[in-house]
Amino acid sequence: MENIILVLNIILAIVLVAIILLQKSEGGALGLGVSQDSFISSRSAGSFLTKATAIIATLFIITSIALTIMSKKEFSNSSVLEKIEEKEDTSEPQIPKSE
Repeated sequence: MENIILVLNIILAIVLVAIILLQKSEGGALGLGVSQDSFISSRSAGSFLTKATAIIATLFIITSIALTIMSKKEFSNSSVLEKIEEKEDTSEPQIPKSE
């Protein structure tokens, strides 16, 4: 199940990048290529791409959260330092305790 969600997450990421790159820049790019005719005709295409971007971004976030929740089971609550302290190296000779 985790592998299916991981593959879906990667596909959504690639599609999200592609849709974002397809969108027209609204910054104006120093006024190059901006006219009122192209602004009116590209309005419906921009609306579709904006909605598609929002939907795919939402699905990407949901799959990312699902992967995080699924992988949380594999993590342990103990620290690495605690594991090292539990393993005492017995290969070295012990110093006798004085009474």
